Amino acid sequence: MDAIYKTQRHFYDLTRKYYLLGRDALIHDLAPPPGGSVLEIGCGTGRNLIVAAKRWPDARYYGIDISEAMLQTARANVAKAGLTERITLAQGDATAFETTTLFGVAAFDRIFQSYTLSMIPDWQGALREGAGKLTPGGRLDIVDFGQQEQLPGAFKTLLFAWLAQFDVTPRGELKRIASAIAHDAGLTTSFASLRKGYAWSARLSRMA
Repeated sequence: MDAIYKTQRHFYDLTRKYYLLGRDALIHDLAPPPGGSVLEIGCGTGRNLIVAAKRWPDARYYGIDISEAMLQTARANVAKAGLTERITLAQGDATAFETTTLFGVAAFDRIFQSYTLSMIPDWQGALREGAGKLTPGGRLDIVDFGQQEQLPGAFKTLLFAWLAQFDVTPRGELKRIASAIAHDAGLTTSFASLRKGYAWSARLSRMA
């Protein structure tokens, strides 16, 4: 991942805002409890955490990413935003990480994964890992590329071919796998198709 993002991290946010749709809606709906904890799995440049910390100022924020190159950019962005005291970052594998060791926090009120599952080979493991770190009343929110089900077939073909150049694979089984993981973990789940299937969102919730 460092090889991929060594250069891309410098213009990542500038380009991604045009096609990573649904991120800001996810952040707008996070609504962490006062004094709550929020974890982003695959935090990249820190962009989403910064937006969330400004939108919901009464929470504490944490982010992990496997790419140290991305984390270097994220740390600089967080510092520039004046949020170093509220956003804590650490290197970690989305499919296996221990937040007690990394942050001194065992579970989180809100966890989100924004356009990460399509980049992680063991995406089911990453989804399962996030679902297992929720507090009572906690929630895991996901947004990622959908299957373009209501868009022209030619658009889907071109988009998927372009994404493949960056090792990005939209997960056509997201709804089924998310529901199965939620069931196994005693969580409830909801699913939505956004922008005619351009993006999909899922929510896994633990009862209080």
